Amino acid sequence: METKPARILVIGPSWVGDMVMAQSLFKILKQENPDADIDVLAPAWSKPLLARMPEVNQAIAMPLQHGHLGLRVRYHLGLGLRDKQYQQAILLPNSWKSALVPFWAKIPQRTGFLGEWRWGWLNDIRPLPKIRLPMTVQRFVALGLARGAALPSPLPRPMLKVASQNVATALQRHALDRPTAPVLGLCPGAEYGPAKRWPADYFAEISRRKLAAGWAVWIFGSAKDTTAGREVAARSGKGCVDLTGKTTLAEAIDLLSLTTVVVSNDSGLMHVAAALDRPLVAIYGSSDPHCTPPLSANAQTLSLQLACSPCFQRCCPLGHLKCLRDLPSARVIGAIEQAVA
Repeated sequence: METKPARILVIGPSWVGDMVMAQSLFKILKQENPDADIDVLAPAWSKPLLARMPEVNQAIAMPLQHGHLGLRVRYHLGLGLRDKQYQQAILLPNSWKSALVPFWAKIPQRTGFLGEWRWGWLNDIRPLPKIRLPMTVQRFVALGLARGAALPSPLPRPMLKVASQNVATALQRHALDRPTAPVLGLCPGAEYGPAKRWPADYFAEISRRKLAAGWAVWIFGSAKDTTAGREVAARSGKGCVDLTGKTTLAEAIDLLSLTTVVVSNDSGLMHVAAALDRPLVAIYGSSDPHCTPPLSANAQTLSLQLACSPCFQRCCPLGHLKCLRDLPSARVIGAIEQAVA
């Protein structure tokens, strides 16, 4: 009988949305071996996200910025992890440098997809059948199964756990009362680029509609989303709360858990809202809802599916952004009503 690895190191992705989807892998690993300890080596920003995943034993901060090689740092990190005696490493990034730490940590089974210069660094290299595994979450889960094993159906969904005390602390820090009226959460940013951002004035239009109906409106996003957040808030009128750039990721997760419905571009916070099981309207422009959909039965995806999309570009290569500009706010408002019905 095959012995399942009891100590597993997962090399995590560098994007919020991908890290949320990685929870499906963690769930599969725990289903395969409930006694397994799963540690995740990932950027420091991901710690509050991983802390809300019960399957994760420990988050280990990668002391390098995304894209930095840092051979000496990776070597010493690998040396420091040898005492952990991991039995398997699972690499979610496909880069060569992501294979260095598990190799130098002398982890006996190092699993990942065939990628750049990974022969020798990995000893359990899997081919990546992109047609059979079109979704990012499917690829993550496949690495947690035996080679060639069929994916479970349905896949386990990400489900973040939020503590009531953390929610109360976030409300207090941002001078918010616990809502008694419905709350519309808006996520108008998308770090990848403007080709994934529905126009700010469209977000403002649905904000005004809901404010007039007695709803509260909270705008979420990182510091990089403050321009979009301010624009939406300014065009919404009084009563709209702009939290972009003001919350930590942990606080954004906890406050999103209080929303009645969320409208979001294809972004990390979209995946967070889905993992909180919030009713969600997800808007897609240059990206593909078939590759990275929100993993929730409470989510609706809106995409015009134009001939030029998905192009996966940061900026519209044709200069018109019709995939988003031609998606009217009335259609999103209709989806909101359907979500809360």
